[in-house]
Amino acid sequence: MIFLCSAMALFAQKGEKNSAKDADCQYVFIETDSGSMVAKLYNETPQHRDNFVKLVNEGFYNGLIFHRVIDKFMIQGGDPKSKDAKPGQMLGDGNIGYRVPAEFNPALYHKKGALAAARDNNPEKASSACQFYIVQGELWDENRMHMIEMRYRKTYTDEQKEVYATIGGTPFLDMDYTVFGQVVVGLEVIDKIAAVKCDPNNRPVEDVKMRMTMLNKKQVKKLLKKLNKVK
Repeated sequence: MIFLCSAMALFAQKGEKNSAKDADCQYVFIETDSGSMVAKLYNETPQHRDNFVKLVNEGFYNGLIFHRVIDKFMIQGGDPKSKDAKPGQMLGDGNIGYRVPAEFNPALYHKKGALAAARDNNPEKASSACQFYIVQGELWDENRMHMIEMRYRKTYTDEQKEVYATIGGTPFLDMDYTVFGQVVVGLEVIDKIAAVKCDPNNRPVEDVKMRMTMLNKKQVKKLLKKLNKVK
């Protein structure tokens, strides 16, 4: 698995602090046709965390594709209709019959690598129970962040502004879509997927399939040890 793959770069994202609390988090291993990632699931969003873990353990995501990919924005997947979908088939409206209530938290924001829940235009801003996206985004300097704060009436800490300026993300989505996790290994895979050729509907011309498994406690301990070494 991941710890035997020497080709994968291990690093801690700036702005993502590793502490003793991280050992209590759950981590998901995301394999794709473009490489592999590890994402931490936030305990601060328990409904999203538990729902995602349930689906991963059931094998729900295995064989699905990233059906909506927009460079400098995000990569989206989790549509159950995408499994074995025909080339050019329109995707994005698949669901599993329920939503997850929004769990907004200003400390969990759309920096690069953020794992967030997609949703439709329901007034409660409740999340799709299965569709998700991973942020790629772009860099936001001080002036652009000021415009975001003014236009969307948002407030950011100095640390968050620094992360958006140096790592990047999509701040205009904050507090509108639930962020429930963060990629801690494999940010370069997001860039690779975001760069693939897509059709006019933003679906990759060649399918980018996924497979997910939860890491066990031993694997998490080893992962955190490696991340702390490269901080």
